[in-house]
Amino acid sequence: MRYFHGGIPGLKPGDIITPHPPKVVDGCPICVARAAGQTVSVEGLGPVDPATARPDRVYITTDREYGRFYASKYWQGDLYVVEPVGDLEPSTEDRFPSWLCEAARVRSVYQRCVLLTPKQRRALLKRWTAADLAAESGA
Repeated sequence: MRYFHGGIPGLKPGDIITPHPPKVVDGCPICVARAAGQTVSVEGLGPVDPATARPDRVYITTDREYGRFYASKYWQGDLYVVEPVGDLEPSTEDRFPSWLCEAARVRSVYQRCVLLTPKQRRALLKRWTAADLAAESGA
């Protein structure tokens, strides 16, 4: 199985990704709230980028585009192919296939400096909306 992790830029094969505090961008109220373990809600959208439930774990996914989204959230972050270190635990937070582990070892760099295009963002939003609807309907 191929796992992806999107985030901090500049890692190379063999490097170990460990849990770390969320990145805070100056002037970003959502970033500040997330770093404090809080969630900001926006009228009409609901909760925006809630804090992770397991800050002591690294999140990995088999969904490349979901991993790419997380790389894009970390200012010009990178997307990596990784292997889990330690036991895998299924994530119950995500609509896409995701797991938690103690750490992840970088096997290769899939893409540097990930910036999603508007088309990529729309495609992911469409998939995310469908996954949310399916989860809400119990499908």
